[in-house]
Amino acid sequence: MRRISALLIAALVLGGCQSSFASTTRADGSAESNVAATTSTEPSTTTSQPTTTSSASTTTIAERGWLVIHGTGDVNLDGDVIGDLRNLGYDHAWSGLDGMFVEDDLTIINLECSPSPDGPPEPKQFVFGCDTEAYPAAVAAGVDVANIGNNHGQDHGKEAMLIGRALLEEVGLNPVGAGANEAEAGKPAFFDLNGWRVAVIGFGGVFPHEGWFATADRAGMRDGDTIETMVAAVEAADRFADLVIVTIHWGVELDTQPRPEDRERAEAMIEAGADAIFGHHPHRLQPLEFVAGKPVAWSLGNFVWPTLSVAGSTTAIARVVVNPEGEIDACLIPVFIESPGHPVPQEEPECGPSV
Repeated sequence: MRRISALLIAALVLGGCQSSFASTTRADGSAESNVAATTSTEPSTTTSQPTTTSSASTTTIAERGWLVIHGTGDVNLDGDVIGDLRNLGYDHAWSGLDGMFVEDDLTIINLECSPSPDGPPEPKQFVFGCDTEAYPAAVAAGVDVANIGNNHGQDHGKEAMLIGRALLEEVGLNPVGAGANEAEAGKPAFFDLNGWRVAVIGFGGVFPHEGWFATADRAGMRDGDTIETMVAAVEAADRFADLVIVTIHWGVELDTQPRPEDRERAEAMIEAGADAIFGHHPHRLQPLEFVAGKPVAWSLGNFVWPTLSVAGSTTAIARVVVNPEGEIDACLIPVFIESPGHPVPQEEPECGPSV
């Protein structure tokens, strides 16, 4: 298990952590173990698990510990857009974090570029293609999940998206939110962490045209607009997980508050079993709020991004902390993008341990 969870326990014992945890155990009151998630009823699409902890066996129930989960907004790994990534090395994107994502249990980003540039660019104003050479540095920095269900994941076409998706899987940046068809696009990434089974689902609610959505026989991103299908995806993941984390591209550019329609989607997903939601797309930071006791970071703004304005460079990392009883606390860690592609936390977090 990563060291941050041990630090959290020590901090609480010594009285150094003053978090006030919300009473937010799952709506079904579940104390279900990871045993259920390891039986033959589990979807065959489960991703490989990190080696930080071992899965519960089919005969014993793993003792649950603390979890620290981080989420970020838009990460752009296109060296034509952020020249410093090529000039200074791809680890420059993560070097200002002082190991924060290595020390936690799970880190989820929104990958705001086609995961491969190997395809013709789409006819749109802004086209981003990831430098695939940047992926090992992201893994080394502790990133675990990359949402590609967004309005740039297919900037170089569907074939490039699928090629890049396979590359992400190969290096261990578990991709969510887009795939070869609707089933793969909605496939959760599952993780066994410190006695918990965690599912991460990706959605994309911002799209250039309807053809970007995945169907039964078409590659694309998982629909992040239609409440009925979003609820069904959350419910399906919740059957095999103790905690369900949603990462979703939604909202309107430059908005600083969530729209009513996204509040409605969040409420529906939480009622269906989502335990935390990380939002992104507006390129501006929006508040973190608790909805029915579950944290929703409405928009996490930019993260690895050019320095285009003070407002666009003022951002945050969402931290979600889960205690062994399933109570959830969350906060935003203030971040400023101090130079192109180089985010740096500005203050100590208000929940969980400092790193």
